[in-house]
Amino acid sequence: MTTLNQQQRTEAIETMSTRKVDVLVIGGGVTGAGIALDAASRGLTTAIVEGQDWASGTSSRSSRLVHGGLRYLYNLDFKLVAEALRERGRLLSTIAPHLVEAQPFLWPLKTPVIERAYSAVGVGMYDALARIGSKGKATVPIQRHLSKAGALKRFPEIKHDALIGAIEFYDARVDDARLVITLIRTAVRHGALAASRVRVEEVLRDSHGRATGVRARDLETGDTFTVEAEHIINATGVWTEQTQDMAGGTGGLKVLASKGIHIVIPRERLKATTGMFLRTEKSVLFIIPWQHYWVIGTTDTAWHEQLTHPVPTAEDIDYVLAHANEVLAEPLTRDDIIGTYAGLRPLLQPKVLDESKSTKVSREHTVTEVVPGMVAIAGGKLTTYRVMAEDAVDFALGKPVAKARPSLTADLPLLGADGFHVVQNRAEDLGQRYGFSADRMRHLLSRYGSEVTDLLATIDEDPSLGKPLQAAPQFLRAEVHRACTSEGAIHLEDILIARVRLNSEARDRGAAAVDEVAEIAAKALGWDDARTEREKSNYLARVAAELAAEEQSTDAAASEARMQAPDIVS
Repeated sequence: MTTLNQQQRTEAIETMSTRKVDVLVIGGGVTGAGIALDAASRGLTTAIVEGQDWASGTSSRSSRLVHGGLRYLYNLDFKLVAEALRERGRLLSTIAPHLVEAQPFLWPLKTPVIERAYSAVGVGMYDALARIGSKGKATVPIQRHLSKAGALKRFPEIKHDALIGAIEFYDARVDDARLVITLIRTAVRHGALAASRVRVEEVLRDSHGRATGVRARDLETGDTFTVEAEHIINATGVWTEQTQDMAGGTGGLKVLASKGIHIVIPRERLKATTGMFLRTEKSVLFIIPWQHYWVIGTTDTAWHEQLTHPVPTAEDIDYVLAHANEVLAEPLTRDDIIGTYAGLRPLLQPKVLDESKSTKVSREHTVTEVVPGMVAIAGGKLTTYRVMAEDAVDFALGKPVAKARPSLTADLPLLGADGFHVVQNRAEDLGQRYGFSADRMRHLLSRYGSEVTDLLATIDEDPSLGKPLQAAPQFLRAEVHRACTSEGAIHLEDILIARVRLNSEARDRGAAAVDEVAEIAAKALGWDDARTEREKSNYLARVAAELAAEEQSTDAAASEARMQAPDIVS
């Protein structure tokens, strides 16, 4: 079993500080994780460092969708949509069928004949491009036209006057943070050195101005060390400019931060069996069903505050509620909300900082040279992370080397994908053996895939881990244990935000589960009583600050409220 844990992290830092690597990736979001896997699977010695927890930025705060971008067809951007749909098909069928699940959506129609006709053409083109990208194989069902009665049957909470019918089409959903963590673990399986909570403080350059490595700080110990690298790839999203500024020079990318927020409501609040897709004046609104809740969002507004902890304001929350309530017969209220979160999209600006530098522009993303030896990539979206990774590594290596060592990730399953369907077929038997319901087994399989047998093995060793968390019975104690021993969690907040995701999926943001989760983590990570209390106090302070931020009316006030809780590692 490939693990991310304290021993692996320590050994990775020791190795990367004493051995020159071919590729050093800065940034542990989905793009950086994809790059690390792409490089490592080519046989390149690879290291990846992340200043916070894995996926702590945009990649744990998205709409949790894998989609082709139906709205881009309005702009006739067929190539972009085709590329995204091809990647969606790969994720569904080969790369991560356990993590990525096909999801139906309703597109409500408000006028007869004309709207249905042009919408049908658009969705039909979407389906056709998906088939072409999958070489004729259907990875999701094709569009289905519904009458008003048919739409109301699928989504009974729609206002009767909000539609005259609907088109049902398919995209897919994914737990974004789990995808990133699985990418990192798969990269480690293929030889990558990976360490979170490592902050790059300086990009080192030789006498000719070429980037040769970095000086970094282990935020857990305070120790500094250097990493020598033949190639450095900056994949830090909204932090792109800050990272490339360390290298000096004139090259790089310009990126602006745009905030998107989501609200979470209980699954039982809506009886619908499908999601919904709506266009708004500023963005699009998705109502997305998950096993135990609904995610509704998003917004698209400029963010000019600190980048580490974006938060929704009261105005943001009211905006999402208002647009959802335009089509819901029984309006949602703040009392229905059990969670909120905000993420920052790195909006790539049209021009690179230095037009004389080598650059590759590929539809939504761009990779360019910062200084010799260092490149930066930004733009794109979660769905196309693999293409971005391939482009970044190809660009860094140069055409001759890239041609000799091509990317292998198009058909490379992530951990948990191999044998997934075999284990899925055994789900009923496994559930009976451990006393788990079908709902529980669906939950476990969608998180761990074929690796669910590893999780069950820990329950065999310690039956107490087979019990549900008292305050959050949708999760097993074994899942907390695994977060610490195999998924790279170092702190309590790492568990509750990106692994056992109570921070965004529980009304109290997981506060009621803190004692039990901390007790399991303390045993797994070797915390003493003082460390355990510090972890709990820090997380509860974070919760209080996040809840206070939601009551503020402006980004500045919300950001200030959130920053009242200090980071556990600064």
